[in-house]
Amino acid sequence: MAKFIPLTVTDIHPTTADAIAVRLKPVDGSTLPFTQGQYLTFRTEIDGTEIRRAYSICAGVTDETLEVGIKKVKGGAFSNWAHDTLKPGDTIEALSPMGAFHTPLSPNQAKHYLGFAIGSGITPVLSILRSVLAVEPHSRFTLIYANRAARDVMFREELEDLKNENMGRLNIVHILKNDPQGIDLFTGRIDADKLEQMFKAWVPVTSADAAFICGPEPAMRTIAESLQAHGMPKNAIKYELFASAQTGQLPQRKVTDDEATGTRATIILDGTAQEVDVAPGETILAAALRAGLDAPYACTAGVCSTCMCTVRDGAAEMLTNHALEDYEVARGVVLSCQAVPTGDTITVEYLDH
Repeated sequence: MAKFIPLTVTDIHPTTADAIAVRLKPVDGSTLPFTQGQYLTFRTEIDGTEIRRAYSICAGVTDETLEVGIKKVKGGAFSNWAHDTLKPGDTIEALSPMGAFHTPLSPNQAKHYLGFAIGSGITPVLSILRSVLAVEPHSRFTLIYANRAARDVMFREELEDLKNENMGRLNIVHILKNDPQGIDLFTGRIDADKLEQMFKAWVPVTSADAAFICGPEPAMRTIAESLQAHGMPKNAIKYELFASAQTGQLPQRKVTDDEATGTRATIILDGTAQEVDVAPGETILAAALRAGLDAPYACTAGVCSTCMCTVRDGAAEMLTNHALEDYEVARGVVLSCQAVPTGDTITVEYLDH
């Protein structure tokens, strides 16, 4: 089971008026390996309440640092705390890097990757982009990055530097909803018609080996459908959903021990099994936390995969799933924050990330 690791904040700098980049390192001076496109799950206490939030790593795998981008969200407990309170020298805890928003890299590969990012969805895509350029010298990357206006473009200077350093290998297309750019194709929202024109004139999908999409779900679905319509296999398209409205807190309804009589669950954490009663309609994660188990979680919205576990016996239905691939679900993996048991008994085991 992944454990929380204390990290020291080494630097904080703005990347837009409402977004910051936070650099970190383990307090013991060690390194914390990660794979491009993964995220860190942070936890802190705000006004007596534990808050957890997952933020994507935006550093490349060869950068010898950890870095995350945090955009300030109205009503967002963690993002507002990070912007207003966090400073260099502070210590914050995070789980080991997690996530499957990546494909294997190799110096011998010569591939063409597509990246689609909307707003703060640039953070994991930037990690992948940086890593590809550093690890695969014969590969190239095309980034389509959509924002409301030029002032909202996170990591604009970093992207321009990368483009200048990798002429011929990195192509960046900015789409701005509100700022005219002289070419109608690059102004407005990303929709099916715009993608159709772009794929015909600017981005040859048939030359691409894989695509990475990060942003709101409707836009990601439109992009994925357009890519498949232009010949990209479904298994070559990777997704990372951002749910910017999350506060990082658990659902407000509390279940009392007297109510918890629906299902008898055996929950295995770190090889140790404990029996817990799950109330009708209650999720496995909610029951585990109510029983005092240190089950891993972050968003509690079915977006990240921090809380995933495997159903060893019995069955459960997920209310929402924005994080697991079809093959993982077929193997019995569920998001415990969304998984509701469907029988009298169930056994689940939390995965060792």
